[in-house]
Amino acid sequence: MSTVLKVDGINVYYGAIHAIKNVSFEVNEGEVVTLIGANGAGKSTILKTVAGLLSSRTGSIEFMGEKLGAIPAHKIVTKGLALVPEGRQIFLQMTVEENLEMGAFTRPKSEIEPGLADVYERFPRLKERRRQIAGTLSGGEQQMLAMGRALMSKPSLLMLDEPSMGLAPILVEQIFDIIQELNHHGTTILLVEQNAQMALSVAHRGYVLETGKIVTTGSGEQLLEDEAVKKAYLGG
Repeated sequence: MSTVLKVDGINVYYGAIHAIKNVSFEVNEGEVVTLIGANGAGKSTILKTVAGLLSSRTGSIEFMGEKLGAIPAHKIVTKGLALVPEGRQIFLQMTVEENLEMGAFTRPKSEIEPGLADVYERFPRLKERRRQIAGTLSGGEQQMLAMGRALMSKPSLLMLDEPSMGLAPILVEQIFDIIQELNHHGTTILLVEQNAQMALSVAHRGYVLETGKIVTTGSGEQLLEDEAVKKAYLGG
C-alpha cells in the first residue's frame, strides 16, 4: 500500500496564535482517514495547509512522493489533490453543470463530458438539476454538488471538510453512504468531520486532535471503543 499523503512536523500560525503544533500523519492509497476533534482543534487548518491555502513554518508535506513546499494551491489541484471546503462554497449564481465544469479547469476539454457523465452517474439528483441555479438547491444537494465539482478534477486524494454540517440526519446518512461508495470505487479520502461517530464508522484510521496537537490515533474501530474518545466526542 503506497503513501498518498505524508505530513511531517508542520507548525501553522495565525499571527501569534500557534494553531497547529508539530503535527504528523499519513494517508495511504485506498484509505479513508479522518481527523476528529472539538471546534477550534485545528482540523480545517490542517486541510487548508495541505491544500496550499495556508503555509507551515516547519516540516514538510509530501503528496504522491513530491514535496509540495511553496507550490500554489491551483497548481496542487493539477497534481491530483482536491478539497471540498467547509460551507461548500459553490458558485451560487451558476447552474449545477457550470459549477461542475469549473471543477474541471485543470483537465483537458476532452475529459469534461466523460467527467460530467461520471458525476451524474454517482449523483443522479445533480443530473436532474443540471440546469438549475446552484443557489436554489437544498443543503444536501449543494453538498453533493461540492463533492461532484471536486471529483471533476480526477483527484488521487479527496479532502472533505465537514461534509455533514447543517444537514438533517437522513441527509447526513446519504452523504456518508456516498463517501463509502467513492472509497469503494478507489477514491482515497481525508475526512474532517464534527460528527465523530459517523466519521469513525467509515474510516480505516483516525487521528484525534486537541488544541492543535494529535493526542490519539488508531483504527476507526479502535477509536470508537476508546473510553476517552467516547467520553469526549461520542457522548459515551
